[in-house]
Amino acid sequence: MISVFDLFKIGIGPSSSHTVGPMVAARRFRDGLPQGTRRITAELFGSLAWTGKGHGSDTAICLGLMGAAPDTLDPDEVPVLTARIAIQKFIEVDGARIAFDAERDLIFDFATLLPLHSNGMRFRAFAEDDTLLDERVFYSIGGGFVVEEGEAREAPAQDVPHPFATAAELLSACARAQLSIADLQLANECALRPREDVERGLDAILEAMFASIDRGLAREGALPGRLRVKRRARAIHEKLQADRLANQRPPHEIMDWVSVFAMAVNEENAAGGRIVTAPTNGAAGIVPAVLRYVRDICPDTSHAQLRDFLLTAAAVGALIKRNASISGAEVGCQGEVGSAASMAAAGLAAVLGASPAQIENAAEIAMEHHLGMTCDPIGGLVQIPCIERNAFGANKAIAAASLALRGDGIHHVSLDQVIETMRQTGADMQSKYKETSQGGLAVNVPEC
Repeated sequence: MISVFDLFKIGIGPSSSHTVGPMVAARRFRDGLPQGTRRITAELFGSLAWTGKGHGSDTAICLGLMGAAPDTLDPDEVPVLTARIAIQKFIEVDGARIAFDAERDLIFDFATLLPLHSNGMRFRAFAEDDTLLDERVFYSIGGGFVVEEGEAREAPAQDVPHPFATAAELLSACARAQLSIADLQLANECALRPREDVERGLDAILEAMFASIDRGLAREGALPGRLRVKRRARAIHEKLQADRLANQRPPHEIMDWVSVFAMAVNEENAAGGRIVTAPTNGAAGIVPAVLRYVRDICPDTSHAQLRDFLLTAAAVGALIKRNASISGAEVGCQGEVGSAASMAAAGLAAVLGASPAQIENAAEIAMEHHLGMTCDPIGGLVQIPCIERNAFGANKAIAAASLALRGDGIHHVSLDQVIETMRQTGADMQSKYKETSQGGLAVNVPEC
């Protein structure tokens, strides 16, 4: 079972596959170092090599080797930690100093593509005399998920009361048990851990999401990287607040509020701040923006409904991850922004009282209208077009939920069909349009 806590992970920016995943892999390698290790190396392949520096993969590797974990790392400590390893050129493990010079031992291989996934990493451990002691290959497969070579991409099946692998099975399970999608997902979650832990975890996710919006709305200045992209969320937010005093405001102003919520999160992500992978960092603004819309703008929304939003979104996200992909390096941005919009549409529909069939329809509409979206970040940075793309994804999620609620859940294209279409489209997409910054906007827009 893919849990809500697999799809919503608290961590740091700017990328779940290029920052969080490499940090997790490096930490795993560090924790399993053989006795006698005196030097280590790390190699990045494929998309990790092509866009790794823009996505902070080199920094993430260093942090992971130092023992940092994305869910507990304070982003404000990153400059101090990276400066320390750059100066010392070693890490400490159980009191032993192990040489690691990032300029020499962190290698970007632009020519080699490892077989399982575009986001490949290889770590090596050497003895004092340079004898190879250990070699491990990891893949960052999207959303912060990491698998080692030889591991299955999906965790072993777990015993839950309402298993489902497709949207059709999900709807059938809801009908049999007479449960909403949120309640069915909650029952499955509670089979894995105590209910109080589930609720505590959901509340931590909600708190982190709303906090990332608030931080993004409060900060200004240029984002890191050579593009020098200016933060816009604070200025837009201030204008929207000032417009509240006007006697006449356009109805479409609500779209600006949703957009600025999403942009605030993704500006924080681009700056390496604390955000929630939802289901990826590149698409991390969509679910929080729609949640904020539900909390602040839709009337009489309870805290329990916000939890239901996350549980419903997780059920849809699990279907997409299991049957297609949430990795931009694997299927393009349809797998990131498209998946997030689909999850957010489902969550919103649930809060607004939709039936399971209407929720499935909302998720399908949102995904259908992101099919074919490429991943082409300029300069390898999660900034252009990623930040604005989250704003549009959030608004499309709301439109999808609204359309589904106007219907009865009966429609021609099923969620299962559109997920399979997304998988096939990603497989057919040229690699230059899949998070390599070798096509699309990345090559047609000058970086300066």
